[in-house]
Amino acid sequence: MSLSKLLLACSFALASMTLAAGAHAQTNAPANASAKKTVKKAGKSKAAAAKPAETKTPDEDADEPAVVDSAVTEFDCELGNKITIYENAGDEAHIALRWKKRLHRLTRVGTTTGAQRFENKLYGLIWIGIPAKGMLLDSKQNRQLANECRNAEQLKPVAANASEPTSTKMTFH
Repeated sequence: MSLSKLLLACSFALASMTLAAGAHAQTNAPANASAKKTVKKAGKSKAAAAKPAETKTPDEDADEPAVVDSAVTEFDCELGNKITIYENAGDEAHIALRWKKRLHRLTRVGTTTGAQRFENKLYGLIWIGIPAKGMLLDSKQNRQLANECRNAEQLKPVAANASEPTSTKMTFH
């Protein structure tokens, strides 16, 4: 299938879904909807004056997390990308991750491999940390955002242990 045919099919499907949703909304609307709207508007002004403003419930995925008193780890990634991770010792189930001037709250997801995996389902971010490196993925667009991310500890060269021999000779008798 050519790209133009695929785009045409997608636009047709999107247009038909839009028309179907509009028709569904019109059939579900009550016949005297306009009369109800005027009654509601008149009643709303009195109710709003008597009722105090509701406080917004925090959305853990959307709101920026507080990073006061957090341990900070900075990662240098390939292509010049930088990631900063804030960890709170009292909350091991979450981290805050700074990516592209935005702070995101990620929640720990259990793994069977021992890798550290944190996700933010609203933005589609996935941070995977292994002892050698870390990577940031976008689950909504199915692509890597940053790879080969290493902190200062991971950038240190691996020193050979002095007690281990550098080579072993095998003698056969």
